[in-house]
Amino acid sequence: MSDQKLHVTDGRTGKTYDLPITDGSIKAMDLRQMQTDPEDFGLLAHDPAFTNTTSCRSAITYIDGDRGILEYRGYSIADLAEKASFLEVQWLLLNGELPDAAQLASWKSDLASRAHLPAGLLDVLQGLPKDAHPMSVLMVLMAALGGYSADSRNVRDAKVRAEHIRRILAQMPLLAAAAWRHRRGHAQIAPKPGVGYVENFLRMIYGRDDVNPVLIRAMDVLLTLHADHEQNCSTAAMRGVGSSECDPYSCSGAAIAALSGPLHGGANEEVLRMLAEIGSVEHIPSFLAKVKDKKAKLMGFGHRVYKSYDPRAKIIARIAKEVFEVTGKNPLLEIAVELERIALSEPYFIERNLYPNVDFYSGLIYQSMGFDPSYFTVLFAVGRAPGWLSQWDELIRDPEQKIARPRQIYTGHRARPFPR
Repeated sequence: MSDQKLHVTDGRTGKTYDLPITDGSIKAMDLRQMQTDPEDFGLLAHDPAFTNTTSCRSAITYIDGDRGILEYRGYSIADLAEKASFLEVQWLLLNGELPDAAQLASWKSDLASRAHLPAGLLDVLQGLPKDAHPMSVLMVLMAALGGYSADSRNVRDAKVRAEHIRRILAQMPLLAAAAWRHRRGHAQIAPKPGVGYVENFLRMIYGRDDVNPVLIRAMDVLLTLHADHEQNCSTAAMRGVGSSECDPYSCSGAAIAALSGPLHGGANEEVLRMLAEIGSVEHIPSFLAKVKDKKAKLMGFGHRVYKSYDPRAKIIARIAKEVFEVTGKNPLLEIAVELERIALSEPYFIERNLYPNVDFYSGLIYQSMGFDPSYFTVLFAVGRAPGWLSQWDELIRDPEQKIARPRQIYTGHRARPFPR
């Protein structure tokens, strides 16, 4: 136990306090002892968007934004993207260790045996308009799926949690593929026995069995890169809703809703819009001038966490080259490459830590693989599902956690007389 303390003098009262420091933080509740009189509620910490507030202790994902480090359970994202499959990463996030051969084989079998949707769920899908946003469709299907699993509300039972984690991960690609095919008016396709997790997903998307192995591997890596990212908006939603001890399907639906926003999962779609608006390499200097004048936004650069090059962006840049050899070069690639080169050479962007992030090239890859921009965030959700569920399971097992209930600073009227 650390004996470090923060020595504080309250300028309002002159009283001094010693607040214990643990893991580089103080407990917010320790501030409550700072009162001006016995009737005072106590001091609160005001932190909009929780930019400097910890909400949990987690052993899942480590990020050092200043040094561009991302690790799942201690393994670097570069090693996992190069040497592990997405199924191995799922197991790692959930169990803390990479699976051995027997565990991986069992995991594949577990997911394959649960890769089927209730017949009634497709009736729910048919009731949705074909032009509904794919993330809205995915959210509805995920919430509806929980209706077929009444026991999933028994979240304190570890065996029940494990079962429904498997079901959600097995069925997430099916929900995503169903949303894709519904939007296009295509008949639904069931997964094929004996086919790998990612290959089956693309097979259901494309409606054919001859999916290029390069595209399968690229999608596998992209899902791994998105698998978890610490306490981001959608993960915080998963944990916040999960703190009420509702079922994991409802929690996952809330996480999908959070991810659907353009400031979170929809950023790579905004990158494509930006590149299309730039139009040609010759227009890049004038566009960057607008950015400096705050008349335009440089999408795909900078990150709330990373203050150097996003480690995932380097991996995606390499994957992009492999994909384009199969699909042909995306016409926007030349603009993207030159935009990155110029931005990384100008002090204005370097001083502001505006380096490419994971969204900068991922949209180009998805578009080249045949996905329209409205579907990009669905792909993100398929990748993020094991991270959400790992975080949810960790939350439920954490004795320190209780139902989330932030405080507020009230700014409205008080004790107003009724007008009549």
